[in-house]
Amino acid sequence: QLQLVESGGGLVQPGGSLRLSCAASGSTFSGSVMAWFRQPPGKEREFVATINYESTIKYYSEAVQGRFTIARDNDKRTVDLEMNSLKFEDTAVYYCAGRFDTLPTTRGSSYQYWGQGTQVTVSS
Repeated sequence: QLQLVESGGGLVQPGGSLRLSCAASGSTFSGSVMAWFRQPPGKEREFVATINYESTIKYYSEAVQGRFTIARDNDKRTVDLEMNSLKFEDTAVYYCAGRFDTLPTTRGSSYQYWGQGTQVTVSS
């Protein structure tokens, strides 16, 4: 099992940067696929980025491609989301998610473990 705790959210101006971090604890982190999702105000949860255990496969949504970077440190059991060139529409609660499988997926229903979320607000 995995317990996930996000941190790093906050208020940032358009064009700014923010780094989110997800700390994982539990019986094992080995073999996990990790992802970030977000839920904008009044909207459904949406996929942001995902990464496999070896960091050899990464997927990004079109909305964040080229601006966000997902990375993991398996020794520290962390997964980070580096967010650059932030836009108003990036405002959302960001969730870390995990599953034990070989391949990443963009489907939220495929992830068994979720953090409590961290708020990111992009505003001038």
